[in-house]
Amino acid sequence: MSLPEGLRQLPGLITEDDEPVFAEPWQAQAFAMTVKLHETGLFTWTEWADALGREIAAAGPDDAAENFYLRWLAALEKITQQKGALSEAERLDRKDAWDRAARATPHGMPIELGAETRD
Repeated sequence: MSLPEGLRQLPGLITEDDEPVFAEPWQAQAFAMTVKLHETGLFTWTEWADALGREIAAAGPDDAAENFYLRWLAALEKITQQKGALSEAERLDRKDAWDRAARATPHGMPIELGAETRD
């Protein structure tokens, strides 16, 4: 995947050979969701950069570099809510469902929503 032009200038985005580098799978998933939501027209790269910039600024200058994707995820949650893609209640319900599914999933297995209710 080539890095989208609008994301090339983001401060803190770690790249190697013009490709983003991720420490955890969820970081890659958050990145991919952001690219896809932009492609669908939910927000512009300028709007995204502003949202991410606000999260980074709010964390302060002493925020550790490894928290970059936590800020990314917070910005993604906020911008999708602001744009009406989901409500706060829907976001919290989905977050809770993933938490329940993660706790019900044996280590090393893929997490599936609804797994905690299956027998």
